[in-house]
Amino acid sequence: MWRLNRYQWTVLFAAWLGWGFDIFDGLLFNYVAPNCVPTLLHLTIGTPEAKSATLYWTGLLTSVLLIGWAVGGVIFGQLADRIGRSKTLLLTMLLYALGTASCAFAPNIWVLILFRLVASLGIGGEWAAGASMVAEVMPEKARVEAGALLYTSASAGLFLATYVNYQIAGVVFAGSPETSWRYVFLCGLIPAAAAFLMRLFVKEPERWQNVAATAAPPKLSELFNRKNFPLTRSGFLMALTALLTWWSCNAFIPVVATGLARTAATAQGLNEAGILSLIEQWKVVASNSFNLGGLIGTLLTIPAAKYLGRKKMFTIYFLLSGASILATFGLPLAPETRLYMYFGIGLSVFGVFGSFTYYLPELFPTRLRATGAGFCYNIGRIIAAAGPFIVGRIASQGTNSAIQTLFWVGFVPLIGLAFIPWVIETKGQALAD
Repeated sequence: MWRLNRYQWTVLFAAWLGWGFDIFDGLLFNYVAPNCVPTLLHLTIGTPEAKSATLYWTGLLTSVLLIGWAVGGVIFGQLADRIGRSKTLLLTMLLYALGTASCAFAPNIWVLILFRLVASLGIGGEWAAGASMVAEVMPEKARVEAGALLYTSASAGLFLATYVNYQIAGVVFAGSPETSWRYVFLCGLIPAAAAFLMRLFVKEPERWQNVAATAAPPKLSELFNRKNFPLTRSGFLMALTALLTWWSCNAFIPVVATGLARTAATAQGLNEAGILSLIEQWKVVASNSFNLGGLIGTLLTIPAAKYLGRKKMFTIYFLLSGASILATFGLPLAPETRLYMYFGIGLSVFGVFGSFTYYLPELFPTRLRATGAGFCYNIGRIIAAAGPFIVGRIASQGTNSAIQTLFWVGFVPLIGLAFIPWVIETKGQALAD
C-alpha cells in the first residue's frame, strides 16, 4: 500500500469520504429516533406510548431507507457504467446530503419518510461508483487492502454520527430533545462540501474510459445470462445474508441502549435530566463498541481473504456473527455489559462488509462492474427491509421484547452458511477488463 502514488491515494481518500458520509447520513435517524418520532407524532418523549411508537417507526423508516437504497444502488450502478465513476459519486453525494438535511424541516412523520426516501437513493448509489473507481485505479497487489481501507470509512461515519448526535442532543441542546434532532439532521449537509472538493481532484479511471469508448452500454439483463449468473448469484447471496443480519441489529442499537438506560436510571432513582444524560451516554457506549469492533473486523478481512480465500473468509465471519448475536441477546447479562457485547457483533456482523468493496468488483468485467456490484450489494436490501420492520413491530412491545427478538436474528448468518457452496472464489485472480 505504501507504494501507491499520490493520485491513487487521492482517489482512495475521495471514495473513503463518499462512503463515510454515506453511512453518516444514512444512520443519523437511528440516533435521533427516540426524540424525533414522538415529537412528530405529538407524543411525550419517554412515555411507554412514545417508546412503543419509536420502535415501530424506527423499523418502518429503516425498511423504507433500505428499499430506496436498493433502487438507488441499481439505478446509479448502471449510471456509473454509462457516464463514469467520479460523476456518479458527485451526484449521489449531493442527493443524500440534501435529502438528509431536508429532514430537519419535516413537519410530520410522512414528510420525514419522503425526505429519507430521497436521501436513500443517493446513499444506495454512492457505493458502487466508489468501490468500482478504487478497484480500477489501484494496482493488483494493493486492491484487497485498498478495498478494506475504503470500508473503514463506515466506522468513521458511525463514529462521526455518534459524536455529532452526542454533542448536539447530549450537550448543546440537552434540555431540548423536541428540537435537538432537527439540528442533527442539518449536519447532513456536510458531505455536499466534500463532494465539490472531491470533483476538483478526481478524474475517471483510465480502465473505464478505454472500455466505455468502444463497448456497448451495459444492460441489467446481462447479469442473468449463462456466463454472468453464477457471479451475480455469488455476490447477491453473500450480500443478502450480511445485510439481513446487519440491519436487523444495527438499526436498533440506539433504541435498545435507550431502553436499557431508562430502566437502569429509573432503578437508580435519577430525575428526568439524569435519565436523558444516561441515555445519551449509553448510546455512545453501545455505538462505539459496535463501531470499534467493525473497524477491526474490516481490517481483518485483508489477511482472511488473501491467505484463506473468500469462501473460508465468509464462512468464518458468518459463524462468528451468529455466535456473537446469540451470546449478546441470549445470555443473562447486566444492562451495561450487554452494551459492550456489541463489540463482538461489530467485529463480525459489521466487519464482513469490509470484503464487499473488493470482492464484488472482482466478480465483474469493467463495462458491467458498477452495474453488477451495485445490484448484488443493494438489491438484497429490498428483502433485508423486512428484517427491521418485523423486528421493530415485535420489539415495540418493550425493551425485553426487543432483546428477545434480536436473539433470533443470530440464526440468519448461520442459515447463510448454506449458500457458501455457490461462492465464486476470486483469490489470486486479476481484475477482469
